Amino acid sequence: MKPSHAANDNLKDELIGRTRQLWQPRLGRDLSREDARQVAANVTGFFAILAEWSQVERLAVANDNQAPTKPHHGEVSQ
Repeated sequence: MKPSHAANDNLKDELIGRTRQLWQPRLGRDLSREDARQVAANVTGFFAILAEWSQVERLAVANDNQAPTKPHHGEVSQ
């Protein structure tokens, strides 16, 4: 079941509030709601990229672990 629009807005408000609480002391300045929204979006994007890279790496390792391929001309099989 999808959260209602109001519930979604409450979650966004809570995320922005927590983002401001966390980052204002570290940055040494007040953050506007828009600043906090951008920080949250950037952190979310950063972790999304890390997750994507991790998935690509896992797929590459899985492909490397498949049955060995036939050696090309002049190569020695292991």
